Order: sequence, then C-alpha cells, then structure tokens
Amino acid sequence: MEPIRALGAMSGTSMDGVDAAVIVTDGKAIEAFGESAYVEYSEAERSVIRRAMGQWKGDKDVNAAAKVVEDAHIRVLDGFADVQVVGFHGQTLAHDPANRRTHQAGDGAALARTLRKPVVWDFRTADVTLGGEGAPLAPAFHHACARWIGATKPLAFLNLGGVGNLTWLDPAKVVEEDGALLAFDTGPANAPINDLCMDWLGQPFDRDGELAREGEADARLVADLMGHPYFFRMPPKSLDRDSFRQAGATINALPPSHAAATWVAVIAASVDHALSQCPTMPDRLLVTGGGRRNPAIMDALAALSLPVAPVEEVGLDGDMLEAQAFAFLAVRVLRGLPTSFPGTTGVRARVGGGIVSRPEGQVDDLPTSARHRPDGRIAKAR
Repeated sequence: MEPIRALGAMSGTSMDGVDAAVIVTDGKAIEAFGESAYVEYSEAERSVIRRAMGQWKGDKDVNAAAKVVEDAHIRVLDGFADVQVVGFHGQTLAHDPANRRTHQAGDGAALARTLRKPVVWDFRTADVTLGGEGAPLAPAFHHACARWIGATKPLAFLNLGGVGNLTWLDPAKVVEEDGALLAFDTGPANAPINDLCMDWLGQPFDRDGELAREGEADARLVADLMGHPYFFRMPPKSLDRDSFRQAGATINALPPSHAAATWVAVIAASVDHALSQCPTMPDRLLVTGGGRRNPAIMDALAALSLPVAPVEEVGLDGDMLEAQAFAFLAVRVLRGLPTSFPGTTGVRARVGGGIVSRPEGQVDDLPTSARHRPDGRIAKAR
C-alpha cells in the first residue's frame, strides 16, 4: 500500500486532445503531483473521431477512431519515465446507461504492449453493468483533492468539459462513508458551443468567450431548455455529449453570437439547478475543465449565490485534473478499492471497475488486492 507513481490520461468529449499527468498516490491520499503533458488532435484526427460519435463497437467508423485515439495517447504517454501504472480512459463515443452500455474507444491492452507498462482501462463498464450511470468517475479523486488542499467544509467541484458535471463532497467523512459524496452531470457545457464555433467559424471553441460576448441570451429559450426531462430527475444521473442536440436545435437556429450567449446562460442555469439538488449548499464552487477559460461562462457562474473560482486558486491544475483522476483511479483498481459509489453513479453497491492489461511476459511488483476474472476485469463489488 505504499504510494506509487501513476500516469493518467484523458481524452474528453470536447475532443481537443489528450491530457496526461503523473501523481504519487496509494489510491487513498495524494502524496504529490508530478509532471504533465498535452498533445492536441489535428483537425484531421478530430474529424475521424467526430464521425464515430454515437457509434458502438463494430460500427463502421469505430476502428479508425480508436486508432487515432491510441496513436495520440502513445505519442504523449511514451515521454514519461519511472511510471509504474497507466490509467487510460479512452474516448467516449456513446453512453447509454439506461440500456447498461457505454463505449470508450481505444484498446488498453495495445497500449500496455507498446508502453511496456501495466494499463488500467475500461473504467465505466462494470459500473453500468451493475445498474450505475457509469459517470462521473472523478469524485473519489475530488475528495482526495479536497483533503489535499485542507478543506474542512462541504465544497463542490464543477468540471466543464463537453458536458458539465458536479461533485459535492464532505471532506470530514471518509470517501466510502454514506453522505461523503454526491455527483452527477449538470447539463450541457462546452460541447454545443464548440460545435457551433466549428460549424460557423471553422474553429474548435469560442476563444476567450468572444462569440458569446457579442451576443445576447434568449431568456425564453433558456427556460424552454431547462424544461428538459433530465433536469427533473434526481441525482445521480448522467448525460451523453449529444443528449441536448434535439432540444437545442432552436437555440442553434439563432444568429451564432446569440446562440453562444444563450448556451452560456443555459450552462449557468443548469449549474444553479444542480446546486439546488445538493444535500447542502457547498462552501464554494471550484471550477475545472476547459470551460473555466471562457470568461463569458465564468462571468455567468459568478452571479450564482456562492463563491466561484478556478481550481488554480487552491493550487490544483484545472487542465490536468481529469488525467490525474484516472491515474488515481488506476491505483484504486490495482488495490481493489471502489471507484464508484451509489452516491456518484447510482450503482447498487460500491464497485471497483476496470481491466488491468499487462505487457506480455512482464512480471511487475505492483501490489493488487483485487480478484480478477480470467478476462482481467475486477470481479469485486462492495
């Protein structure tokens, strides 16, 4: 149970590129944060992934997308030294927890062979199979981060990627304790704005919120979208990147600047609604993910009824927090610790999910207290 150097990688629904980061951890506490790196997808690579969005294993565009994802990960991960395990999330192409299925493209076994390191991957399937939402998976790491920064009161992390997700946590409780965590997706975040910018401007995102700042939000359309059935569900709950595509078609019919401003207003309204579904109002809201770099979004969040700040204000790295989370989760999987909980994904029991792939013929000294099925999946639920 000694801390080890773990390397995590994340390719999010924003499809901008691959983040990779090292942490030193025993799977319970964070001892240190290490180096990080980023590789951006080219527009050609992004187009290959985009064509496969919504597809499942065996569909026509999936193999090409998986190859792009694997190659990009190898480019960035191969540059790290003295790493003992890799946590590989893959690229989410489709997510359908209602039918107990989720699809992250990319083969962790192929990465293990190339990198000559143990790779933990397919983190979501076990949770979905047991009736969970399969997302979000970072809350256990957020709890460790809250303790690392010395927090004593309940607080919330807001990750603004393609979709927004919120973790409410009480650092006074251990992570496995009832009432320590609540997590769920808040609503759309960067994805609709990114798609709008690509369609109208040929650029992957709204740099510095310039497009949204030129427009005016349509309050009626914000209210209409907030009437979506998703917001009436109690958490835990999760979304697919395109869950609001049909509902948002009227917004996207606006002039581009007004559409972007309206989506920003939707993001703020959905976060405000999410906070009302938390056990208590958190002491503060710490924002991570690409959305924290959009001044229009941050200004809208600043109007909420609690202090809002990017995670950098407490010494964390908002660009790498998700990659660090999967490094942390990889160690938890190796050591048989749960990675998701009833309060974070709605899974029936605490579950440690993931496949552990090791390079052929390699024998390593990494401890693991998890029982494995012959296919390598963790076979342990608490």
